[in-house]
Amino acid sequence: MSISVLVVDDQALIRSGLTMILETEVDLDVVGEACNGSEAVQLAKRLRPDVILMDVRMPEMDGIEATRRLVTDRTDAPHCRVVILTTFDLDEYVFDALRAGASGFLLKDTPPDELAAAIRVVAAGEALLSPSVTRKLISEFAAQPGVRSDGRLDELTEREREVLREMARGLSNAEIAETLFVGEATVKTHVSHILTKLGVRDRVQAVVAAYEGGLVRPGTTDPHPGDRPANHPYA
Repeated sequence: MSISVLVVDDQALIRSGLTMILETEVDLDVVGEACNGSEAVQLAKRLRPDVILMDVRMPEMDGIEATRRLVTDRTDAPHCRVVILTTFDLDEYVFDALRAGASGFLLKDTPPDELAAAIRVVAAGEALLSPSVTRKLISEFAAQPGVRSDGRLDELTEREREVLREMARGLSNAEIAETLFVGEATVKTHVSHILTKLGVRDRVQAVVAAYEGGLVRPGTTDPHPGDRPANHPYA
């Protein structure tokens, strides 16, 4: 089955460029384009895309507010996931986008093959936590005023806490399984329980909750980053 994508950006050149890139992929189908957040919300309700590539700064309604509305109201687009597009790796607005419910973010200069792969990852229910810049972003996000603990982490077992800490390092299920010496199926079960107990949709939101609750602190998610080769997907 193809993955339907809605491209949202106020610059026509960027929209057309992204569309051209995605249309070369046999399993990706660009079902529409929008030039602002308001139009994105309307089109998402009508087209029901699997993934929305959402710019942040746009007229009439920005990408943050559009993301918030789409995530809050799941009546018309129950399964769509939002990926924020940004020019800078630590765009201050991305902090708010994660809070609003985005499933991750991508830089606008992301190579075509990585862009397509990222869309597939998000459509499959995962979140864009792999690149080191995303871990840095979430660390910065957690350091912002307003970090809080609402008791959700108290529901987790000790093993689920361990899994969540590894998720915050940006590890995949397979890597978590190897690290904790358990089967990958077991990790998938733990991840599912974590999302349910925390009341979140995906890994990004779970990691945000881990930071907000104090389970993970900025700068502690990857104690041995130098152990990984430069071309490692989580390096």
